[in-house]
Amino acid sequence: MTADIPADAPPAPSPAPRRREYALTLALTVAGAAGLLAATGQTWANGLVELPEPLAPAPVELAAAQVSPAASALGWASLAALAALAATRGWARRLVGALIAVFGLAALLDIWRGTRAANLADLAAQTATADGDVTGVSLDAVWPWTGAAGALLLLAVGLFTVLRGAAWPAMGSRYDRHGASRAAKPRSDDPVELWRSLDSGADPTADPARPDPPEPPSRTDADTT
Repeated sequence: MTADIPADAPPAPSPAPRRREYALTLALTVAGAAGLLAATGQTWANGLVELPEPLAPAPVELAAAQVSPAASALGWASLAALAALAATRGWARRLVGALIAVFGLAALLDIWRGTRAANLADLAAQTATADGDVTGVSLDAVWPWTGAAGALLLLAVGLFTVLRGAAWPAMGSRYDRHGASRAAKPRSDDPVELWRSLDSGADPTADPARPDPPEPPSRTDADTT
C-alpha cells in the first residue's frame, strides 16, 4: 500500500543544477591549476649587473622556480586532487575541496612572498654570474599575475566544494540509479496473498511487472499451418 501524494506537493528537485555545479567546478579546477603551471614555466623578473667601463651591463633573469619555488608543485598537487574530487562523495569530497583550497592559498602566499622587491633583489644578486652591483630589478607582472589568478581560482573552487560538494553526484551514480530503477519491485510477504497465488497457479516469486513469455506453439498447430 502506497501513500497518496498531495496534488499541491512541490516537485522533487532536479539533479541538473547540481550536475552543472559539479561540471563547472571540475572545469575551474583544471583552469586554475593550468594557469598556475603555465606561469611557473616562465621568467618572472629581470635585472642588470653593472660592469666596469667599457663593458655593458650584464642581464640577469629570474625564473618562476626561483621566485616562487612551491607554486609548480602546488599546481600539480591540485591536478592530482582533481581525480579524487571526481571519485569521492559526501564528506570525503569536502575534505578534497579543503585540500584544493589549501593548495591555492599556499601558492598565493608563495607568489606574494617571492615577488616582493627585497626578495627579488636578493635573488638577482645570488643569480648574477658577474661581479658588480645589481640594479634595475623589475618584475614582469604578466606571469606572476597569471599564477596568482590561478591560485586564487583554486582557493575559491576549494571553498565552494567544501560548501556544496556533498550534494553533487559521484562517479557512476547515474548508472547506479538506472540499475536500481530496473531492479525487481519488492513482493508482498503476506501469507494469504502467497496462498492465493499458489491456488490460482501463479508463481509468487515471479516479477509481477514483467509479463510471462509466450508459450511456444504446439505441434498440432504447427502441422495445421
